[in-house]
Amino acid sequence: MTRLRSVPRRGFGALEPTLRLAVHSNLFISLSATGWVVTTALLVGLELEAVALFIVFAATFFVYSLNRVTDIDEDEYNVPGRAAFTRRYGRTLLVVGAAGYALAAALAIALGLPLVGFLALPLVVAVLYSTARLKRLLLVKNLVVGLAWGVIPLGVGVYYGVLRQPEIPALAVYVTAVVTVAAIVFDVKDIEGDRLEGIRTVPNRYGTAVTRRVTAAANLAIAAGLVGAVGAGVLPSAFLWLLALNLYLACYIPFADPDRGPLYYGFVVDGEHLALAAVVYAASVAGLV
Repeated sequence: MTRLRSVPRRGFGALEPTLRLAVHSNLFISLSATGWVVTTALLVGLELEAVALFIVFAATFFVYSLNRVTDIDEDEYNVPGRAAFTRRYGRTLLVVGAAGYALAAALAIALGLPLVGFLALPLVVAVLYSTARLKRLLLVKNLVVGLAWGVIPLGVGVYYGVLRQPEIPALAVYVTAVVTVAAIVFDVKDIEGDRLEGIRTVPNRYGTAVTRRVTAAANLAIAAGLVGAVGAGVLPSAFLWLLALNLYLACYIPFADPDRGPLYYGFVVDGEHLALAAVVYAASVAGLV
């Protein structure tokens, strides 16, 4: 199979090998997912618990490990370095991910958490995304990714027994919207591979310039909607700290292009969740949340 390689733009120095390992192994994206546990808990006034963090980490690690194995043909075109890593370690990581996911479910059952069946959702999402043809439809795969991440605040609500608290579904909607936009940006790096695999995306159908304009506009609309909801009293003022994430998106969207290496997308873009969690945590420590 011929690989279409892009020329990565470097700039991470001596940290690059470590960052590549963290990104290719799915450790970083799984850690990033726990950022939404932190953000949700602090904005809603809940105490952070290690088990909640572990459940989200384990579920995310399993889903992405499965996705790397099933999407390896696409990665041969899009991210050959990651494909090589997956061929060598992917199945081992999938076994570890499945074990971690099973342990998370066992912990949930042992602790008597409500709606424990909620933990089946990550598996359903993984199967639908990795094996169904949904991702070949324009925008559908982006929305599936957004919805999968939007489940995290709902999961936090289930874990703490506050699912009916209105801030929880509001956060789920916000996360779904923002991550859907980020997923569209992510497709910029995969234009050639997605086109060859018959996967229709905004970048490979309309080009990178249009993608940047559309996602920037969508990000601005989400931010405006958030401000409007707070201004109307629908959401508490603490939710304005979420604008830090919209600002983060506004900073990286203009620089998205196919030639940027996997660390730009896998570390800089996916780092948005941890960046927001850090901002909200700092605000909480300062008594501003």
